[in-house]
Amino acid sequence: MVPEVAIQAALLRLEGDGLVAFPTETVWGLAALARSHAALEALRAWKGRDTDQPISLLVPDAQSLEALGFEVPLRAREWMDRHWPGPLTLVMPCRGVFAGGVSRGDGAVGVRCSSHPAAAELARAALDAGLGPITATSLNASGEAPARSRAEAHSFCAERRARGEVALYACDRDAGGAEPSTVVDVCGAEPQLLRVGALAPRTLGFDAPAEPR
Repeated sequence: MVPEVAIQAALLRLEGDGLVAFPTETVWGLAALARSHAALEALRAWKGRDTDQPISLLVPDAQSLEALGFEVPLRAREWMDRHWPGPLTLVMPCRGVFAGGVSRGDGAVGVRCSSHPAAAELARAALDAGLGPITATSLNASGEAPARSRAEAHSFCAERRARGEVALYACDRDAGGAEPSTVVDVCGAEPQLLRVGALAPRTLGFDAPAEPR
């Protein structure tokens, strides 16, 4: 369990359009309020990320999706039943309204449900507080490797304060240190493997890895 004081401190920072680094079962993530334009601008500036690169969301469970406007295809539901919570990001149709840069051009949004207790608690607390979903993007500047340990996360944030300070989530657990989540697009008639990650493609029925993106 994450101390209540740490959760409240993280929520206060998010509510003020700040950024919070948090551990997942794979790498460290970077949270911002997905419905705040100011927060998403700060996140993109800090990462050096282009506005045309969508940013995925973190949810505490599959039951949260309907209220956020997601349309869950049958194949996605089957994978969620088997692999959520876990290192699988699904890109799905979504009617929800988020800040610029979250949704893809066709309205689709990537979403992930982490098995890490600290990540799950933060995602749940943000929804329960009425702040909306948080982002699930990795803690790194675009083109660089993501932080896989608390030491790397701390060093990464300290070295990049000029891009805007990021608060580390005060929990006693580190990230799992695995590869980032596997990403699959389930919007079309056939699922498309967009990124090979911690979850093996064959586990999802794909025979070959995706091309590097």
